Amino acid sequence: MTASPRLGPPPLRLLVAGTAAVAFLALPLVALVVSAPWDRLWSIVTTEGARQALWLSLYTSTIAATLCLLAGLPLAWLLARVEFAGRRYVRALVTVPLVLPPVVGGVALLSAFGRHGLVGAPLRAAFGTQIPYTTAAVVIAHTFVALPFFVISMEGAFRGASTRLEVAAATLGADRWTTFWRVTLPLARPGLVAGLVLAWARSLGEFGATITFAGNYPGTTRTMPLDVYTALQADRDTAVALSLVLLVVCVAVLVGLRERWWSHGGVLP
Repeated sequence: MTASPRLGPPPLRLLVAGTAAVAFLALPLVALVVSAPWDRLWSIVTTEGARQALWLSLYTSTIAATLCLLAGLPLAWLLARVEFAGRRYVRALVTVPLVLPPVVGGVALLSAFGRHGLVGAPLRAAFGTQIPYTTAAVVIAHTFVALPFFVISMEGAFRGASTRLEVAAATLGADRWTTFWRVTLPLARPGLVAGLVLAWARSLGEFGATITFAGNYPGTTRTMPLDVYTALQADRDTAVALSLVLLVVCVAVLVGLRERWWSHGGVLP
């Protein structure tokens, strides 16, 4: 641990408090690894139910991340580059799902897309379509909670990209779309990758909104976090083993983001 020669060594009380914080975060993860049933881990995580839950989580999270890209990229650019009335309110709205309890998000989705919801009721009356308690509902719930992560990350990336090249492109005759596609987006590409991975990871770990809006049906809506919750009711070792799978995925995400996270002091764009 280094310190500025002028400032001197870091205060002992701050070092102790910081170390305690690290220990507090690390202890549960270490305990999860230590308590895992290693002798039958493979047989647990390769059961039909576990494989279905993992596949459904990967499938729905990938679709949700794609939807975040398609919807969140334009929104992030508008927030970063365009002055319009109510922009700060739109930005505040985007951040609401970050602080909203997930179960409340699920209730809100039911109110919007449920059988008697604002959108769900007309859809059901016109096409006989029912969204809740389907795989589509899992994707919607995942997108709802993951989209803010992508938008905030991309807005920061767009704001961090210099506008001088955009002005130069416009001076040379490029329209706004060409400038966005050929100049702005390549400059923000590292933030795009980080935002997509964060959205995907947040989607993979989603629980509250999913179980409220989509239910917990094996093979249809039971994702990996829901499978962990279900297993915990009957067999703690199974729940620990399944949790370890998600922990490995999360560590893999951090490794994938190492250039954007560890090399930039933990600050994503």
